[in-house]
Amino acid sequence: MEKEMLAIAFFKEGEGLFEKFMGFMQSEEGMGERRQIAHVEKTLPSVSPMKNYVMFKVHVHDEQGMIDLCAGRNPVAKATWDECIDHVDLFELTSTDLG
Repeated sequence: MEKEMLAIAFFKEGEGLFEKFMGFMQSEEGMGERRQIAHVEKTLPSVSPMKNYVMFKVHVHDEQGMIDLCAGRNPVAKATWDECIDHVDLFELTSTDLG
């Protein structure tokens, strides 16, 4: 079942971590991991003005895979996470009827 989630990834202190992280996320390796857990074409990214965190609204089809990725337990992404990410806050999204 598809679920909408919001991931906010906070970077560690240091130069070039945003670029390294985004480079991995957009690489063939990173895209392959993302495709296994979510519909990449539906992902909506956003970057903070100071590039100290990024947000992704994600349409997830493998919730445990998403949790493992955000927690730094994905073996393919682990090295990048360990170097770049301080922590990730992950939220389940529900729509609200405005009618």
